[in-house]
Formats: sequence, C-alpha cells, structure tokens
Amino acid sequence: MTAMTIGKAARQAGVGVETVRFYQREGLVEQPPKPLGSGVRTYSPDMVARIRFIKGAQQIGFSLREIRELLTLQADPSTDCSDVREQAVAKLEEVRRKIDRLREIGAALETLIAACPGRGELQACSIMDALTQRSDGHIAGDGARRSNPKRPTRRSIR
Repeated sequence: MTAMTIGKAARQAGVGVETVRFYQREGLVEQPPKPLGSGVRTYSPDMVARIRFIKGAQQIGFSLREIRELLTLQADPSTDCSDVREQAVAKLEEVRRKIDRLREIGAALETLIAACPGRGELQACSIMDALTQRSDGHIAGDGARRSNPKRPTRRSIR
C-alpha cells in the first residue's frame, strides 16, 4: 500500500472521509501537509492503521479521551502492557456499571408498564403521572415499596 488520498485512506480504514476529518479536528490523526502548488494531501499506510485503531477502540466503548490516552501509551516506548490492561479493566468496570443501571431502568419500565391499564384518558395514565411526579432523579422500581400495585405512588418513583 502506498500513499493515498483521504478518500482511499478512509476506505482502507473502513470509515468515511468525514470520520477522518473528525479525527483530525479532535487531534487524534494529523492532517498531512498540503504539497506545494495544487497537489493533494496524501495519507500513509501508518495513518490508515492509526484510523483503524481509533475506530476499533471506539467500537468496544473507549471514549475519544481514553483513545487519546491509549495512543499516548502506544507512542511511549517505556509503556508496559499492564498500563494498557489497566485502561481496559477500568473500561470493563464502567461497562458493567452501565449494564447494571440499564437493568434498573428496565425494571422501572416494567413496573410502570405493569401498573398501566393501557386505556383511558391521558390524565389517568399512570406512566405519565409517574414521570410527571418524578422529582429527585430516581425511577419507579428503584427498590421503594408501592402501596397500590396497579398505580405507582410518588414514593415508588423516587
């Protein structure tokens, strides 16, 4: 593979041209210098590999800030594999926390849906009522007991 245009580099990396430009604006990928005259900027195979690395890290959940840290580690010859492993372990812990929170949200939605009669006037909708009354950031099903299983109370949605 030889030097290539941004379009060809993007295709080789499996991303769009706008993704390459975004990575450039974010400082993750350097924009090649423009040749004198009316030449076209050219991208190297190493640049394509870097773009693939960034995209791959994004696909498994790393943020751009975290990817920047990984790229810094990659560029440092004194970096040990344990440094990268530490980053991956931290990401896994974050993912597990998010999964737990999504389960809580799912349980809250199940509670709201189960309490909803599914018909009648909107003013009597238990889901709308619960969402309207929610004031402290908690959701139904967060462990509070309900006095009426058919209709969430203000307490049950906190």
